[in-house]
Amino acid sequence: MDGFSSTFLSTLSQHPKSLLSPNYSPNTSSSLTLKVTSVRIEERPQTTTTTIRTKPQEKPTPPSKQTPKRELPVKPIPSRKPQELSFPSVIFNAFDDFINTFIDPPLRSSVDPRYVLSNNFAPVDELPPTDCEIVEGSLPPCLDGAYIRNGPNPQYLPRGPYHLFDGDGMLHSIRISQGKATLCSRYVKTYKYTIEREVGSPVIPNVFSGFNGLTASAARGAISLARAIAGQFNPTNGIGLANTSLALFGGKLFAHGESDLPYAVKLARDGDIITLGRHDFDGNLFMSMTAHPKIDPETNEAFAFRYGPMPPFLSYFRVEPNGTKTPDVPIFSMTRPSFLHDFAITKKYAIFSDIQIGMNPIELITGGSPVGTDSGKIPRIGVIPRYAKDESEMRWFDVPGFNIIHAINAWDEDGGNTIVLVAPNILSVEHTLERMEMIHACVEKVKIDLKTGMVSRHPVSTRNLDFGVINPAYVGKKNKYVYAAIGDPMPKVTGVAKLDVTVAETDRRDCIVACRLFGEGCFGGEPFFVAKNPNNPEADEDDGYVVSYVHNEKTGESRFLVMDAKSPSLDIVAAVKLPRRVPYGFHGLFVRENDLTKL
Repeated sequence: MDGFSSTFLSTLSQHPKSLLSPNYSPNTSSSLTLKVTSVRIEERPQTTTTTIRTKPQEKPTPPSKQTPKRELPVKPIPSRKPQELSFPSVIFNAFDDFINTFIDPPLRSSVDPRYVLSNNFAPVDELPPTDCEIVEGSLPPCLDGAYIRNGPNPQYLPRGPYHLFDGDGMLHSIRISQGKATLCSRYVKTYKYTIEREVGSPVIPNVFSGFNGLTASAARGAISLARAIAGQFNPTNGIGLANTSLALFGGKLFAHGESDLPYAVKLARDGDIITLGRHDFDGNLFMSMTAHPKIDPETNEAFAFRYGPMPPFLSYFRVEPNGTKTPDVPIFSMTRPSFLHDFAITKKYAIFSDIQIGMNPIELITGGSPVGTDSGKIPRIGVIPRYAKDESEMRWFDVPGFNIIHAINAWDEDGGNTIVLVAPNILSVEHTLERMEMIHACVEKVKIDLKTGMVSRHPVSTRNLDFGVINPAYVGKKNKYVYAAIGDPMPKVTGVAKLDVTVAETDRRDCIVACRLFGEGCFGGEPFFVAKNPNNPEADEDDGYVVSYVHNEKTGESRFLVMDAKSPSLDIVAAVKLPRRVPYGFHGLFVRENDLTKL
């Protein structure tokens, strides 16, 4: 979720006015009691887990042997230890201290690290493969593989402004084999993570929390330029976080963050996570890529796009099953930059949403973030043939009030003359970046008649739902069931709702047909559907399991839950107690064992 962004995290110093000192009191209206339960500070050695491992950790092969063609190799990372900062780092960090204390302190709760990193949003250390205890039920045989979830986990404790989207990507993988489970948590070894670990302090700033107003933007921009000139980092090597999602296509498993190229990763036999390198598809992918590529389950093609603040603001492309990227299709009819986080495909079309969130220079001038909302803009949906070679057939349809961050699915009807899109519509889009707890997303079904140009909409559920997923076998074709996270409020998830999107169109009923709440003080994340028999075309669409990480804020314990997707209350089939907590995060993926062995 790090679009338009790079990352800025400051080291914790002994500055008398450190923003995380006990005497610091930000000027905020929030009355919440904030508690950081776990943080990483670069001045202390990395902590070790007290859980006894029952099998040895496999040592990664040297980078020269494991890095495929065109993937930029990642240097081996030494173990964390206190290190003496170089003279340039001391100078640059002193300027950072001055900016964070006097020019742009974190006065708003949305960028106050004491608020953003409270409770289970606080970062954790890496965890080597560690055996887990099954405390309820048993793990189904079809869960032979690994559920991996991505999310932000800052390498250094922030001293200045920090937004939820800012953290370095960390993958939390639970590998399941013969009914047993092993948890592993590793950073994606991005270029940013690697150089900042080598330098011993943060180097690269972030757009969401680092550029608020002209003065702060100019000051942090100047320091970044000075760091680059001093050789602390090379922006051409990528400045992204890889903290948003995962996708399996072209024979590789990728960790994604939309401000950079994807990073290829793999799992070792013992469950350890290894970063292979930054991947540019033989030099054919530049700058960035969406964190939400769509994989057609029948053709194994991956459809994707990239967007940015300079024309063309949107470029569309696909990746063949063999990993070959097709040429970009630039979309010049998108006339200004929009925050385009997700999209959808059908068997005939690719569907984009031009929403009210985008680059906002007026806000930057008045002291706000460069990414904001434009209430005067009319949202619209763009439709282009999915095998288009140029944008000549791109069509745009105005859809007032329809602002989506995530798309759930889309399909063709009436022989391809009608497109149906299902997605959560954010009703309070102005709060998307600043006050996420005030967001309410209503799942809607939108129909576009390509012959007449008519657009019709109706709500599928009025409950606050997002992070909707489906049976992956139904991507791009008509599906019946959706599994969505219940926000109460977002970004915390209190449960999972199962929707039947074939009802409610004629009788306007709310289409929730099953629901599971995690309980008081318990919060989860995005659900994921795993089919029992993925190779059986006759199997019911909902014949499988819904999985998610869930954390109990009262006990501090995290669990991996497996729920029966067919049951009216999404009954718990298995609960795995994790050896340590898993912070709240973003998007995940289940990868079957036969696919893991091919990586």
